[in-house]
Amino acid sequence: MPKRITLNTDLDFYENLNELPSSFQKLVRRAEEASSLAYAPYSKFNVGAAMLLEDGEIVVASNQENAAYPSGMCAERSAVYWIGGNRPGKKIEMIAVVARPDNKDFVAVSPCGSCRQALLEYEYKQGEPIRMIMQTEGGAYLVADSMKSLLPVTFDGDSLLQEK
Repeated sequence: MPKRITLNTDLDFYENLNELPSSFQKLVRRAEEASSLAYAPYSKFNVGAAMLLEDGEIVVASNQENAAYPSGMCAERSAVYWIGGNRPGKKIEMIAVVARPDNKDFVAVSPCGSCRQALLEYEYKQGEPIRMIMQTEGGAYLVADSMKSLLPVTFDGDSLLQEK
């Protein structure tokens, strides 16, 4: 008989945008603006991401689709890869991600598994946690203190280096 374990994740819950600290609100607003730049003619699911760097710079990106699925790119990975290529060595302090189907009202969203893995890699790379702000049902927000809390059973470089 297998033994069952339980993994817990602690997230901060905010009832609405106005409850968030002002720096978080600014990041969410920038992610909302970025969602209007999405190229999502197939899914009509426009996603925006905004990332706050340690020096105060905010980098934004949106999802970019392609008729040759799955050649597109999520907003979160678009932003983090741009940072890796254009601001190497800059630490990412916080990320906000938002989505609005067909450019209508914003809806609940969290990073997909591929984005969680990529962001976790950057968290390990910089040696410090990256906060994640996500909108949830009814216009409330969840804030994770680190990417690891969103991907508790991890696959990382150490997994690749294990000797057999």
